[in-house]
Amino acid sequence: MTASSRSEVTPKVAWLLAATFVVAVAGLIYELIAATISSYLIGDSIRQFSFVIGVFLSAMGLGAYLSRFVGDALGGFVRAQIALGVFGGASGPVLFFAYAWSGSVGLPLYGLLIIIGVLSGMEIPLITRVLKQIGAAEFRFENVLTADYIGALAASLAFPLLIIPNLSLIAASLAFGVLNLLVAGFSLWLFRDRLGRSLWLPWAGFLGLALIGLAASDRLVSAIDARLFEDDVILSEQTPYQAITITRFDERIRLFLDQSIQFDTLDEHRYHEALVHPAMGLAPRRSDVLILGGGDGMALREVLRHDDVETVTLVDLDPRVTELFATNPALTPLNRNAFNDPRVTVVNADAWAFIAEDTAIYDVIIADLPDPKTIAVSKLYSIEFYAMLVERLSAQGLFVTQAGSPTFARQAFWTIEATLAATRNPQAPGAGLATLPYHVYVPSFGDWGFVIAGPMGLTDRTPVLPENLRFLTPGVWQAARVFGLDTAPLQAEVNSIQGHPLVPLYHAGWNHWFR
Repeated sequence: MTASSRSEVTPKVAWLLAATFVVAVAGLIYELIAATISSYLIGDSIRQFSFVIGVFLSAMGLGAYLSRFVGDALGGFVRAQIALGVFGGASGPVLFFAYAWSGSVGLPLYGLLIIIGVLSGMEIPLITRVLKQIGAAEFRFENVLTADYIGALAASLAFPLLIIPNLSLIAASLAFGVLNLLVAGFSLWLFRDRLGRSLWLPWAGFLGLALIGLAASDRLVSAIDARLFEDDVILSEQTPYQAITITRFDERIRLFLDQSIQFDTLDEHRYHEALVHPAMGLAPRRSDVLILGGGDGMALREVLRHDDVETVTLVDLDPRVTELFATNPALTPLNRNAFNDPRVTVVNADAWAFIAEDTAIYDVIIADLPDPKTIAVSKLYSIEFYAMLVERLSAQGLFVTQAGSPTFARQAFWTIEATLAATRNPQAPGAGLATLPYHVYVPSFGDWGFVIAGPMGLTDRTPVLPENLRFLTPGVWQAARVFGLDTAPLQAEVNSIQGHPLVPLYHAGWNHWFR
């Protein structure tokens, strides 16, 4: 090869290696977006991530095999980038619109995953062939793989740290669709002597559509929210931890996290009074209180009704939730500005990590945590977590957790009770914790259950209730202790991080009623 030809080839080689890095980033981002959307809309994040990764990697293998049938490697690479820009860029809007209009996302999810995976799998074989065809001096296949793997690392770091905090999932997919199309466009220009002009028009058309979609991504999100939620959406944000949506109809406000309702101002008082006041009213002391979850401040509001409370520590994973309910003028009245009470300390951390590192002792611990739909949440309902948590209780302290519905997920409810009953009692070696299950009706949720547990025996006495409650009375408390024949206790195994039986029991119960 002459010096002039080498000088011509060198920038093309550099670009193809750079393109390998860029397309690797885009491909992994599409995979992460699909896994995130499926975990939001379907639940069970570990299962969904596992399925998505498996299908995507298998499709990439199929794409690598199919690349051998592409006669023109350079043209095939550019066409693959255009197709990735179209299908990858459209993946976010398509999946959300499919769910909003049909309530199902499985078919488009795995259909898009296969298409995107096949196209992504073709990239490295095609780039490798192009590099050989253009006579790249000292071509080494490992250079291509290195660029690809570094791109995967960059994507895995950028997704949680940069992309999710700053872009909606719809905007993210469209943005990386534009990126794939720009790779195709620059390749068309750089190799214009080999490719001709036939691809310029479709490329320009798809790029224009992708840019329009990206510019209108906020409107697309609003349109989907309007379809998903009955009321006006007054706030919709994607945080590194979850999708936050707040709706309003007249004076009625509802909070949704990952499309699951967390409270409705028409009836949240039923849930929060039932969660907080039985344990607070039965505890001999309630000077120091710990709340796990409850970033909306509603449970905190109820705790602060008790005048003898001296300190409250609230631990919630998502700082954006606590910030909203501490500062937003439309939301702070809902919790009576509880976050600004001088007795309150907010810690934004994972509940497991906090309990594992904390050394304080509490008189009452309240778990206002999400339902155990996923293994990630199920660990907060495990015997291992409860064993750590009970070490943070005073000798006569009490713990209470929301435990789901004894009607809709009966076996799951009694599994949580059985797990607490099996948890090691630090005050009585060889024994488990004393438990007290109860349930109330909350219109937004249905029949909803709770379990109080502690190292000391729990009597049948009526809890001391603060004044001016809207729902809970001594009579309601007595009725809450009664379970009908179809909600009565069942034999249940202990939930452990070694097996997580709670997750399939939870889903089996709800699917039985609402599939």
